Amino acid sequence: MANSSYSAFNALVDIIASPAKAFDGIKSHTSWFWLPLLISIALASGLLVYYYSWVDFEWLIEYTLDTQIAPEDRAASEDAVRSFMNPTSSMVTSVLAIVIITFLIYLLQALYFHLANKMTAGADLSYGQWFNFSAWANFVNIFGAIAGFVVIFMASSNQLPSQDLQVFSMNNLFIHAEPREPWFTWGSFVHLLILWVIALCAIGFARWTGATIAKSAIISALPWVLIYGIWAALI
Repeated sequence: MANSSYSAFNALVDIIASPAKAFDGIKSHTSWFWLPLLISIALASGLLVYYYSWVDFEWLIEYTLDTQIAPEDRAASEDAVRSFMNPTSSMVTSVLAIVIITFLIYLLQALYFHLANKMTAGADLSYGQWFNFSAWANFVNIFGAIAGFVVIFMASSNQLPSQDLQVFSMNNLFIHAEPREPWFTWGSFVHLLILWVIALCAIGFARWTGATIAKSAIISALPWVLIYGIWAALI
């Protein structure tokens, strides 16, 4: 159990270097979710705000029209795309999407682990604790945003598609699908950091509930396997 001097800032380091210690430390501090949540949202939002202020926007509009609109539909869609796509609207839309999606994922993940605990281990843990758990387990996704900044800083020009910022995505690493191809969206959503998140969830679930690490790993991986497995089967 964490001692009285243990803080949320200690947990920021430990969730990466010593996850078991981090989960022990945050278990009784439900309100600590705000720190990883704010950092995660700030970095993800900051990346896209910086990207849209940096990218050659006229080039980006042309790239979007060329890669995401079928040639036969371009004439009918071009005016709408141009009226919607501008740096300010793209920044605002991106930040709102990140905030909403982040909260939604954490809420659903917390509900899943809350129910999984009730049905398997039966540990005395509240939904609020599981929300805190989700915020910390997903904190390592910040490395995706950090990698995106590195891509921008190392780019030879400001004509760079946004999907190139997703360094750890399956599409960037293995699939290399173009935006209109069937596997593009799936490959963009699935990324290697998910494996790290699953591992952290498994460690945390085991520490909090007393379940075996094998059982915890299955519980932690199940939603991802089902969601992305079913999605892949439908492509």
